[in-house]
Amino acid sequence: MRRNRLLTALSVVLVLALTAGAGWLAVRLGEEGGRPTARTPQSRITADMVVAEQVAPLERVVPPHVLAVAAAGVGDAQVERVRRIPRVRDVIVVDGGAVSLEGRRVNVFAVDPSRFRSWTAPATARNQDLWAALAADRFVAAAGTARELKLELGRPYQIVARSAPEVVLGGTAPLGVPQVDLLVSRRTGTALGLVSSVALMVNAPGAASADIAKKVRAVLGRKAVVVDLDTAAPQAGASYLDLYKKAATTCPGLSWTVLAAIGQVESDHGTNVGPSSAGALGPMQFMPATWRSYGVDGDGDGRADIMNPYDAIPAAARYLCASGAQRDLYKAVYAYNHADWYVRKVLSLADAYARRFS
Repeated sequence: MRRNRLLTALSVVLVLALTAGAGWLAVRLGEEGGRPTARTPQSRITADMVVAEQVAPLERVVPPHVLAVAAAGVGDAQVERVRRIPRVRDVIVVDGGAVSLEGRRVNVFAVDPSRFRSWTAPATARNQDLWAALAADRFVAAAGTARELKLELGRPYQIVARSAPEVVLGGTAPLGVPQVDLLVSRRTGTALGLVSSVALMVNAPGAASADIAKKVRAVLGRKAVVVDLDTAAPQAGASYLDLYKKAATTCPGLSWTVLAAIGQVESDHGTNVGPSSAGALGPMQFMPATWRSYGVDGDGDGRADIMNPYDAIPAAARYLCASGAQRDLYKAVYAYNHADWYVRKVLSLADAYARRFS
């Protein structure tokens, strides 16, 4: 319930953020529910109209621990105060707001692809084509949003805000930021009239994210919406939930919540099944060599399919069990992905699932 209230509030703040500084919208665009009038010429922003900025290679992944949204925007002095919070390692500030796409209100961030890519899910961050498309002024949709709206790659869509340009869909992927549906380039964000510096994300490895969230809220004020991303775990789909619970029973002492957390981080519960830049595949992102040793025929069809969640999820349980999950869970998760930030993220999400379903 706490997360639902937070995400609802976040969505409302983003909607307000777009309109709070734009009271002239109704007059300039007419009384047509936000549709552009003859005085607001439509345009199409496509890759062939601009020279795409060079996208810097991915140097590191920066897991976001706190997201804050302020309708009036975040000032430079506030950003510096957040940077000085003990154990805060990195901060990124983005423009954003609420727009209309295919008749639905969605939330959008306008970002620098070279910087923002580090803050997304690992498989998304490594997708060079995705960020090159964004740099070429195409837009990127969260995988769930693209699925719900039946968006098609390569097709132009009208994004309605202060103006209504047509922008080509350049890619879809799990973004890893709750209630953010689209990413556009900063140039497209300017054309749309998004609110400058409406949100910031904070990376504070090793710190208690709840404590960081409280300190960020103290800096930005009570009107800001601050979300502890380590505990804002989305609910897995019912079929995946059942698979996680069933698979955990094959390894005494392993909680299904750990499998759910890994499934979320690795593929957003089957939303992005790869291949990753390293060659990992499937909903639990196994390397083929590892799969040959630990793959499971979970559905009894006579084959162990790395892409099938009925096989991949029990295989993940088997791998964690073989890695000593009953004795040292941290070590077992580290064996799954050799990164301390990854282990902390998985264990935090597992705790969030446990609280939600307790």
